[in-house]
Amino acid sequence: MFLPARWFRFSAAFFLLAMLQSSLPAAQPWVVYDGFPGPGNGKRIVLISGDDEYRSEEALPQLGKILAKHHGFHCTVLFSVDPKTGDIAPTYHHNIPGLQALEKADLIIMALRFRDLPDDQMKYIADYVAAGKPIVALRTSTHAFNIPNGKTYSKWSFNNKEWDGGFGRQILGETWISHHGHHGHQSTRGTPAPGAEKNVILRGCEDVWGPTDVYGVRLPLPADCKPLLLGQVLAGMKPTDQPIAGPKNNPLMPIAWTKTYTAPSGAKGRVFTTTMGASTDLENEGVRRLLVNASYWCLGMESQIPARANVEIVGRYETLPFKFGGNKPGVKPADYAMH
Repeated sequence: MFLPARWFRFSAAFFLLAMLQSSLPAAQPWVVYDGFPGPGNGKRIVLISGDDEYRSEEALPQLGKILAKHHGFHCTVLFSVDPKTGDIAPTYHHNIPGLQALEKADLIIMALRFRDLPDDQMKYIADYVAAGKPIVALRTSTHAFNIPNGKTYSKWSFNNKEWDGGFGRQILGETWISHHGHHGHQSTRGTPAPGAEKNVILRGCEDVWGPTDVYGVRLPLPADCKPLLLGQVLAGMKPTDQPIAGPKNNPLMPIAWTKTYTAPSGAKGRVFTTTMGASTDLENEGVRRLLVNASYWCLGMESQIPARANVEIVGRYETLPFKFGGNKPGVKPADYAMH
């Protein structure tokens, strides 16, 4: 059978393309933002997303882009990933690839909920904390881990009795207690805690609001916690809504605080915790600036916090409403690359 020359040319091109594709490295299941000028040059931040409801897989890439492009930090964003598909899978609690980046990290920013990671992944987090390094913790990170009894890191669980309240209570200052506001019906306005009005982390944060509700915490917070913002429970889901009357706002619950923890080595780690932090909360400029300022403070760079830090949105930021199972399907970490 005679085959035309163009068939051979087509077959050779197809073969070469297939060989080239097979030789390319698989896409990394995380994203890195680097190479921008700013005071953060030389500092590495690892942002770890993994919650079922509040779209941290949207929030942390945007926060990483802001910290990298406007402030010069080297930012790596990690995700909960389905190992079978490579898709971002917030409801898959057992896999966050790339945690080895913590070995060189200067700061963790986390938005986790009820993760049960394998020991080889948890060890990177445990070693980081054991070194007394700083942490910025968002929303459900107070109950970041739910690890069954009998496993190596079970004491990290949010309800652990041996290490009271686990990682959340011991390192961040509180574990999961309750929804204080009416979830999905009452939003949150942040107001400075008495005596914190001039705290450097609140610099330029005149209008902190978010559609997430106020979380309940046990009062008073531990002695090594310093409340920065208190959360007014608003009557509705708009920033113009008024605070409700009654015991929900008397006393006000802390929604942002600083803390230090002591590592086994004796090192003191700086912590900033906020019970805000959904992707929809980051649409608010005050929330974004609060998190940027907190990152500077945790890194011991408070003297470099600008009078009004640049927190302009980088690229497109289209958020989905917070709800369980509400993530966009089929999204890969590479889809959050900076273009």
